[in-house]
Amino acid sequence: MHNPNRPLISSAASGVSGIVLALTGAQWWLIALAFTCFALSLLVTAIQLVFPQESAHRLAWWRARWNHQQRRGTRLPGPPEDTAGDRQGE
Repeated sequence: MHNPNRPLISSAASGVSGIVLALTGAQWWLIALAFTCFALSLLVTAIQLVFPQESAHRLAWWRARWNHQQRRGTRLPGPPEDTAGDRQGE
């Protein structure tokens, strides 16, 4: 079985090890900044893996989510309702 993520994993591992060697002895704020950037890139990659990227698949995902929300009886975020009609007597 072919795993297309294997080159990504090996290149990420070599990149992380290179960054660790470059940041050895660096100031704490530079290490924190590098770690934050790395964590954000992992988060973006994880989100892209979870959510479908093809248009047809994305549309099917949103339709399934909409149907699930309707069955649960929860409202999706939308424009606020007009309550000005209720205040005409004030």
